[in-house]
Amino acid sequence: MTEKEIKKANEPFRFYTRLNLSELTGLKASNLEELLAYLKKVPESAIYHHTHRFLQQHQYLSPEPPNDFAYWVTNAIGEKGLGEDLASIDTIQFNTINELRQTFISVIEDYLKSNATAKTKFTSRSSAFYFIKSISFIIPTGYIAEDLREFSDILGSISVDAIYFHIFEARLRIGKKTNDFSFWIESSLGNKKLADAISRLDPYTYTLEDLRKTIIEKVSKCI
Repeated sequence: MTEKEIKKANEPFRFYTRLNLSELTGLKASNLEELLAYLKKVPESAIYHHTHRFLQQHQYLSPEPPNDFAYWVTNAIGEKGLGEDLASIDTIQFNTINELRQTFISVIEDYLKSNATAKTKFTSRSSAFYFIKSISFIIPTGYIAEDLREFSDILGSISVDAIYFHIFEARLRIGKKTNDFSFWIESSLGNKKLADAISRLDPYTYTLEDLRKTIIEKVSKCI
């Protein structure tokens, strides 16, 4: 396909990035019942922080880390079974933070019903679970793509923070049903096949750099 034949988008894709600030909520849990109580009331930004912190802070390392709740339950409380249950929650299956929150709550409640002795386990003050919330500041990058070739070129040079925003935050934290890239490719370019191929990727099983490369490869086949 020649450059002249590349389809122009109905609406250009505008790339954004984000800056992240972590802030203590002042809430801490020393046992499972306290953890459960706070899970029900903390802001969504805290749930997001404790399920995505590793991805945000360790962008180039191996994917699929446990969430903070699973790690604390296993290592501070010593409930390995519950820790495994929490670690097995598949974040990609949820469209909203609230759905994700309710799943953590249900798993812990069910576990406490069948493991009464778990309620009596307390951790030391130094090992308490401190709830932290994640605050994002969304910033336009100035990069705009009119077609897939421009999109691929820009995708190869923008920061991983921009990729993180359009893949993770747009879908789960902002509440869209898909990532920004797939939405644009289908709605503005009419390429549902490519949009679905990117949407089917499980971003939690990639590092951000590998995710960048994989998306570029899929886009390049359509140019």
